[in-house]
Amino acid sequence: MSTTKIPANDPALRSWVDVPAGSDFPIQNLPFGVGERLGGGDVATMSRIGDMCIDLSVLFDAGLLEFEELDREMLSYSKLNDLILFGPRIPRYVRQRLSELLRTDNGELRDNHALVSEALVHIDRVDMQLPFLIGDYTDFYSSRQHAYNVGCMFRDPANALLPNWLHLPVGYHGRASSIIESGVDFHRPCGQFKPNPDAAPVFGPTRQLDFELEVGFITHIGKPLLGERISTDEAEDHIFGLVLFNDWSARDIQAWEYVPLGPFLGKNFASSISPWVVTLDALEPFRVAGPKQDPPVLPYLQYEGKKHFDIQLEVGIIPDGGTETVVSRSNFKHLYWNMAQQLAHHTVNGCNVNAGDLMASGTISGDTPDSYGSMLELSWKGTKPVKLDGGGERKFIEDGDTVVMRGHAEANGVRIGFGDVRAKVLPAL
Repeated sequence: MSTTKIPANDPALRSWVDVPAGSDFPIQNLPFGVGERLGGGDVATMSRIGDMCIDLSVLFDAGLLEFEELDREMLSYSKLNDLILFGPRIPRYVRQRLSELLRTDNGELRDNHALVSEALVHIDRVDMQLPFLIGDYTDFYSSRQHAYNVGCMFRDPANALLPNWLHLPVGYHGRASSIIESGVDFHRPCGQFKPNPDAAPVFGPTRQLDFELEVGFITHIGKPLLGERISTDEAEDHIFGLVLFNDWSARDIQAWEYVPLGPFLGKNFASSISPWVVTLDALEPFRVAGPKQDPPVLPYLQYEGKKHFDIQLEVGIIPDGGTETVVSRSNFKHLYWNMAQQLAHHTVNGCNVNAGDLMASGTISGDTPDSYGSMLELSWKGTKPVKLDGGGERKFIEDGDTVVMRGHAEANGVRIGFGDVRAKVLPAL
């Protein structure tokens, strides 16, 4: 898709709504989310520009959003699933129409002060919700550097990548019920682990709680019938948008349980998702070429064009009552396996995919130590503690720590961002 076909992406666009310098949410972004006004009010589908949330149900009631397939229930439902159920047509129309209404030269909404007061509400007065009813969740393992690092720690550099890794996007099915919206705190998980390899397992709170820096994508209407496949050529027609994703991990619990069936209690206790879904359309200008894949992949995983995206990512740790230390700066473009390949592989066996399914990238690590996407790598399995700016150090995440992740893409004077995803770790129950 060419950027010239998406007028809402025009870098010259300006809005009559004040957008602070450096905001993640200029007129060229216009993401989707679900929020509830503080002090009362219905949960509604919203977009955002600058520090203002836009209640789309109010604009619909005012006759400013008119599309033959769009109805009010899509904008007043407490999740985005209905809005994306029929593919990209409706959300693409809504984003383009919002872009028109918010331009400096359009007074259609701007000059109706009563409507502006009703439709636009400051982000501080909105409680953002989990944006989707997530029916299914799949976590991939698509960063070569991350897979190599983990393989070096637990095997050896010569055999760091398992034999299948360069041939297919490795993934597993995760737990959707424990995916939580940004700002929801959680208790340190408990489980079995082995403090000493030669000793019997013990039960207790994890001693190696970790974050995983990931980006997830949400599917439009998929292929709901068993047996249907999604090719790499058509995959992006099934991708609505992207979110930041922290797939929390209990490394010691995971290390003891994962053979032979993979992650279980070490991963299913909590995963944090950002509230704003940035559309694939808004990220169109930030496409980049992916790495050369050697050995060549099988035909169903081959693709044409630029399927990777240049999205800068960072992770910060905030101790209880302390200041933030940015411990990692990475980039979404570091993935070896892109989203189109992930979705094609997910469905090549006939697995059906539905609107609102979440697919996560797996930990995203760059090729330098300061770009690793987990404490497991940053502290190299606890052997190299990470120094905090306010004093102290971390091998893994401690009780009272808040982990915050941010992401944005920037080019031609336009910054398209996600805001952040954050959660605080509470003591084990």
